[in-house]
Amino acid sequence: MKKSLQWRFLLIGISVLVSFVCFLPSTPLFSSMPGWWKTIMPNQGINLGLDLQGGMHLILKVEAEKAVATSVDRMVKNISDDLSAQKDARLEVVKEDTGFSVTAQDATSKEAARKLVSERYQDFAVKREDPTAISYYLTDEEQKRIKDAAISQALETIRNRIDQFGVAEPVIVRHGTDEILVQLPGVKDPRRAIDLIGKTAVLEFKLVDDNADVQKAIAGDVPVDSELLYEKNVDRQTKQETKIPMVVKQNALMTGDVITEARVAIDARFNEPYVAITFDSIGSTLFEKITEENTKKRMAIVLDGTVYSAPVIQEKISGGRAQITGKFSQEEAKDLAIVLRAGALPAPVTIIQNVTVGPSLGQDSIDAGIRAAILGTILVILFMAIYYRLSGVIADVAMILNVVMLLGALGLLNATLTLPGIAGIILTIGMAVDSNVLIFERIREEIRAGKTIRSAIDAGYDKAFVTIIDAHVTTLITAAVLFQFGTGPIKGFAVSLSLGVIINLFTALVGTKVVFDLMTSRRSLKTLSI
Repeated sequence: MKKSLQWRFLLIGISVLVSFVCFLPSTPLFSSMPGWWKTIMPNQGINLGLDLQGGMHLILKVEAEKAVATSVDRMVKNISDDLSAQKDARLEVVKEDTGFSVTAQDATSKEAARKLVSERYQDFAVKREDPTAISYYLTDEEQKRIKDAAISQALETIRNRIDQFGVAEPVIVRHGTDEILVQLPGVKDPRRAIDLIGKTAVLEFKLVDDNADVQKAIAGDVPVDSELLYEKNVDRQTKQETKIPMVVKQNALMTGDVITEARVAIDARFNEPYVAITFDSIGSTLFEKITEENTKKRMAIVLDGTVYSAPVIQEKISGGRAQITGKFSQEEAKDLAIVLRAGALPAPVTIIQNVTVGPSLGQDSIDAGIRAAILGTILVILFMAIYYRLSGVIADVAMILNVVMLLGALGLLNATLTLPGIAGIILTIGMAVDSNVLIFERIREEIRAGKTIRSAIDAGYDKAFVTIIDAHVTTLITAAVLFQFGTGPIKGFAVSLSLGVIINLFTALVGTKVVFDLMTSRRSLKTLSI
């Protein structure tokens, strides 16, 4: 028995020590710790949620209709190319809203078009038909699929960008049919975060149309196969931004979907950051071919309709690497690299709600939660001490031990504490003594039945064990459901509750039992203060 007591006290002591070390980074004391401590020991601590430390609350609307339009454009181009390859087929393909029409000069060509579309493009259905033409539309089922896929892809793209941006415990979930809810706790630069999230990030490489008259293009006379864009230029001295008009070819030579890596590098000549990009095998081959065929021509690097640079292709570029220069700041280059790595959004997003939660609101919530926790703890301690006397004091010590270990576990897991999470801790305080109430009542019954104090204690723990396990397992199941299907603060509550329940099993069944065993091992007790 003596050896068993030593091991249990050692286990409790180690648990308390580890809990203190893990919770330390969440306290002001951590800043005064030596450097070696901060390097070796846990240094993350507990994060505060949006409702406690402030941050951003955004609702984004995904313009899924534009994803449908883009898909239709791509499919219509493929259909046009396939029909053009048909031998002896004289056909004209014209895009129409969410579909297209095929005009044929003879019945044979019309049937060839009908056959090809029905075999290869079954997502299009016939809208109307006359002797010389067939009009098709994209089916409602396919449009719905494209919209759903666009929203899901937008969700993952935004999540990837924010993860690389470095926000701790963001909330990014689907909201309604075509909206995305984004909560970013502790964001210090809201404008930068919004720019990063909302950037469509469509990267295109286009040839500059040097034969076009820029002034005429500004006046509205743009060549048929070209478009007018503007190059972003920032003065190195004054940092003033200007836009230079430029006419480029409409058709992109290649796009950013072949990029595998984007990172920030420093230009040795001007000591300015730029974004170095690496292509996959397909992109590498294509880029090499493009630069070989267009040597001495200017190629514009276009992101979301803005020209970032338009260098002259001096020679064929092999190796699958290129760079985007644009006189960036370090943060601009970093954000550009993030959006290129995370990929382009499948459709533009519009911010329909933008709420910035101030840290003062969070401090009020923290203060209120701490006051409630302290008051609840004091009331529970007084009740247990008055009603169960010395045994109640032992239960109070176990309850404090429960809270200490719970805070340590939250720090170890680098969990996010929310206002509902504080509520979960307060609930755990009540549950911490609830198990002991069951045990103490069982002990009382055994004492009234005439058993010795030692036998009554052992029987009380044995008989209450199954009931305690059942109660805690059912609570854990509820917490697991809340964590799986809840968001943000609800998950915070579930995490606090789950950890509290698990730790409570240890403190109730081991923490208090070891004290009673210590009391009964030294002398034979005739009475028990319970």
